[in-house]
Amino acid sequence: MSDFNRRSFLKASAAGAMLATLNACSSTGNQTSSAPNARGRSVMGLTVAPMPVVRAAIIGVGQRGVGFVRHLCNLEGVELKAICDIDPQVTERAVKIALEQGRPKPDVYGKNDRHYLDMLARDDIDIVIIATPWRWHHPMAKDSMLAGKHAFVEVPMATTIEDLWDLVDTSEATQKNCMMMENVCYGRDELMVLNMVRQGVFGELLHGEAAYIHELRWQMKEIDRKTGSWRTYHHTRTNGNLYPTHGLGPVAQYMNINRGDKFEYMSSMSSPALGRAAYAKREFPVDHERNQLHYISGDINTSIIKTHLGRTIMVQHDTTTPRPYTRHNLIQGTNGVFAGFPNRIALEEGGSGSFHEWDYDMQKWYQKYDHPLWTRMGQEAERNGGHGGMDFLMVWRMIYCLRNGVPLDQDVYDGAAWSAVFPLSKASVADRGNSKDFPDFTRGQWQHGNPLGIAS
Repeated sequence: MSDFNRRSFLKASAAGAMLATLNACSSTGNQTSSAPNARGRSVMGLTVAPMPVVRAAIIGVGQRGVGFVRHLCNLEGVELKAICDIDPQVTERAVKIALEQGRPKPDVYGKNDRHYLDMLARDDIDIVIIATPWRWHHPMAKDSMLAGKHAFVEVPMATTIEDLWDLVDTSEATQKNCMMMENVCYGRDELMVLNMVRQGVFGELLHGEAAYIHELRWQMKEIDRKTGSWRTYHHTRTNGNLYPTHGLGPVAQYMNINRGDKFEYMSSMSSPALGRAAYAKREFPVDHERNQLHYISGDINTSIIKTHLGRTIMVQHDTTTPRPYTRHNLIQGTNGVFAGFPNRIALEEGGSGSFHEWDYDMQKWYQKYDHPLWTRMGQEAERNGGHGGMDFLMVWRMIYCLRNGVPLDQDVYDGAAWSAVFPLSKASVADRGNSKDFPDFTRGQWQHGNPLGIAS
């Protein structure tokens, strides 16, 4: 056994023993009947000692991960220590980017699927960014926390309720952050609407609409590498909402989910699954593997969430039908509504006219309600790119919080609640749309959580 493997094994064993001990000693103080015993203290509002320099590693430097390489290399107070990927083409590209930015060459791991464990055994890494296929999110995030690192995970955080609970338990036991990197929460429009909600522009909130409507059939042509090489198969395994968090994350923040309100239950239904089989028939030879697959995920999935305070949220998923991109991003209150794609506002009081007509002129609203984060960093975010700048701003904010010892904007409970729509929608669709309860991943602490503030 190599020194790296031995250290990795010992760290994982010790952390596993700690989990078992904490589980044996835990109390059931504020749990609901559906919550497992707590294995540590709540991490709501978790702060860590300020890090003058954040030492980072990345697992997965392909489609999404390469962007994180660029962003980290463009930030002060960050050292990119190592990268891991089993595809040498993408690791070579990542190393080249780091060197072009004047950074030291990061160490490269990727001999096999488990080589990342050797990387986690190092003592000079503080955070691990995980940008791998979905099935790896849970084990890699858990292994990172057990190795004493803070985990930052691409969406979704996990795809089963059991795995989501496991990440919550591990974060609490290790007192390490596990943040799902929902980049859309850092879009200019979403940040502005959050600011407007906090200032009461829309009155008392009633309803939200969130979606991921993004035609991605072309990814089926990615056979050997890139996203379509693995994501296509999810359409053959799950009939539900496969990707809920892009639209849902911002709406959940508007509504203070896990910070005064919580998701209570949801019902979900899917349309027929026709589009991908038709696309395969049109675009591939008859005997091609894509034509042998049985696609079961409905082309359009619609779910309705009810919150503890009685609010409703419609969540939709469609990556198959020919239609324009949208995340909906709608929030309705007693005084009016904001809706996205295209952006428009209608208010009873404080608007620019009758609430029976949409106001599409956003400039005056930006001038009045642009979020301080965007005012401060928006130009730099747009210059560095990543979905209009939201990717860069998210990474900048993560590093800022760690360097200044303040809580992250999202915690493990947010990632778990938002990601839970994936498995719960699957269960509801299979049960004729009957409602399914959300676990309370906070074990009652949502009643005491502070709403996400308007950071400057």
